[in-house]
Amino acid sequence: MRFLTRPLPALLFASSAVLSLMLAVSAGCTKSADQAGVGGAVGGEALQIAVIPKGTSHEFWKSVHFGARQAAEEVGGVEIIWRGPVVESDTGSQIEVVKNMITRHVDGIVLAPNQKGGLVEAVEEAIAEDIPVVIFDSGLAEGPEIVSYVATDNFKGGQMAADQMAEAIGEKGNVILLRYLAGSESTEQREEGFLEGLQKYPDINVVSSDQFGGDSATEAKETVDQLLQLHGKDLAGIFAVCEPNANGTLEALRNAGVTGDVKLIAFDSSDALIEGLKDGSCSGIVLQDPVEMGYQAVKALVAAIQGEEVEDFISTGEYVATPENMDDPEIQKLLKPEIVK
Repeated sequence: MRFLTRPLPALLFASSAVLSLMLAVSAGCTKSADQAGVGGAVGGEALQIAVIPKGTSHEFWKSVHFGARQAAEEVGGVEIIWRGPVVESDTGSQIEVVKNMITRHVDGIVLAPNQKGGLVEAVEEAIAEDIPVVIFDSGLAEGPEIVSYVATDNFKGGQMAADQMAEAIGEKGNVILLRYLAGSESTEQREEGFLEGLQKYPDINVVSSDQFGGDSATEAKETVDQLLQLHGKDLAGIFAVCEPNANGTLEALRNAGVTGDVKLIAFDSSDALIEGLKDGSCSGIVLQDPVEMGYQAVKALVAAIQGEEVEDFISTGEYVATPENMDDPEIQKLLKPEIVK
């Protein structure tokens, strides 16, 4: 700041002080709800971190948002820009969001790619513009030099689902794997982990593993309705690999009146699935920690921007909720994680 060497008239000085105060108050009033503190700032300005989920409508992503905000508040000097497609299968919209953030030249991007190959070019473009990228929740195809990958061990989560399914059906019977969407790395890992985990149970037979439930509960319900027509008479269980698929599956099972006979193992929680644990229509939910995921992803990116070493992979843990343990405090915290409302 340059200072004048001769004194200002008192009135002019007072006017300038008032104007400065007004500008400061104005800046404070327009501050984003996702901006906090000064600790992460560079050159006195807040770091702008774009957090781009697969979608914005499901509870899981709202919890990721909560964790990202927690990290921003803890670090200080970080503004979270939360943007993403409404529908998780809308890869084109997600690419557009990434490109908009590149044009805006944010200080970093935290991204959950909804298609492992479809986002590679956009991420490479960001890195070429010196915008570091942390990938979270679902992996990206090889190529870009990302800062870190913050996620659940989804393959292990699939194996845990297999063990819970085996326990629920007495280690024997016909089961269905309901897939999500082709190209979604996180759910593909769950699917493969489940199939691998069942190999140690020789009396469990997978009668369908090639059907996709899609990105909405409505689409999943329609798929499960058809599968029940084909396999319902001799079916022991269904594994649904994500929240919308599990919600749709539960609805289909209830409508068909087979919740006692066909055991449901879900991945990710919802109010309907929690109620299912209570009334016995859901036999287990494999849980992630979305709050921790958002928190660790933002922390890792800020650390990298500040020149610190960051691990290539940061695991946020895998858990299983059952009717027996669902009231445990730690499980309750994961069943009903905090969300941004």
